[in-house]
Formats: sequence, structure tokens, C-alpha cells
Amino acid sequence: MKTTHHLLVTTLLAGLSMAPAMAAGTHAGGHGESAIGQPGKAANVTRTITVDMSDNMRFTPAQLSVRQGETIRFVVKNLGKVKHEFSLGTEQELLEHYEVMKKFPDMEHDEPSKVSLAPGAKGEVIWHFSKAGTVNFACLHPGHYDAGMKGQIKVAKK
Repeated sequence: MKTTHHLLVTTLLAGLSMAPAMAAGTHAGGHGESAIGQPGKAANVTRTITVDMSDNMRFTPAQLSVRQGETIRFVVKNLGKVKHEFSLGTEQELLEHYEVMKKFPDMEHDEPSKVSLAPGAKGEVIWHFSKAGTVNFACLHPGHYDAGMKGQIKVAKK
């Protein structure tokens, strides 16, 4: 009983220490502008891109192009039989979050740059690309990223 209690307390304390980071929305902090842009508004969507996720651990398409200043609605579909997610970020942010997901594989997300989907489900991410460069996306469920479930968005300068 004492060991079980100690494990429970340790787990709860670990979760509480992570709460501010998770509540902040991104590892950079907050829901404001980051290195990859900022959450978009539905009223400002300039176009919609459909992204399919499958159990072959791939996104279709895996390479996308947008222009700086565009607000994109990503309609994300999980065509597989296991849970997948679409998560935008810098490569470093995605790798950091992947390590957390390995420890807490059932973690739920409530962030504008991510959508986790059950098999057969559909969701969306609306994102404003305010900076030129490369934005990465990936599925960070344990094993999926390592299997190649990732892609890139090239953001062309205005």
C-alpha cells in the first residue's frame, strides 16, 4: 500500500509540475505568435487543405506549400484504426513534445496547433502563417514519429 501511495503521489506531482507548460499551449509559451506563426481565425481562412493520416504512418500530403500571411484551415482525417494526431511546430518543439508523449501516451491536447483523432474521426486546425520558412508537422504518438509520420510546410515569403 505504501509503495502504491508513493507511486501515485510521485505521478501526481510530476503531472502538476508539467501543468503550466501544457496550459501554456506551446513549449515557447502561450497561444500567441511563435516561430511557426499563430492560431488563425475562421473568418480569415484563405484556403482549406485536407490532410489524411493512416496506419502506414504517413500523412498525405506530407509536403505542403503556403504563402506568408495565409490563414489555412487544415481538415485532418484519421483513415486508420489507431489514434493519430496532427501537430504543428518547429522540429525542436515536436521532438520535445514527442519525449513527453512517450512518457504520457494517453495525453489529451487542447492547443490550437494540434488535433488528436480517434480512428475514423475528422478534425481541423486553423493556422496563420505569419513568417516565411519551414513549419513541421508530425504525429507524436509513441512510435509514429520514429516510423516516419511527419511532414513539412514550406512558407514562401510574401
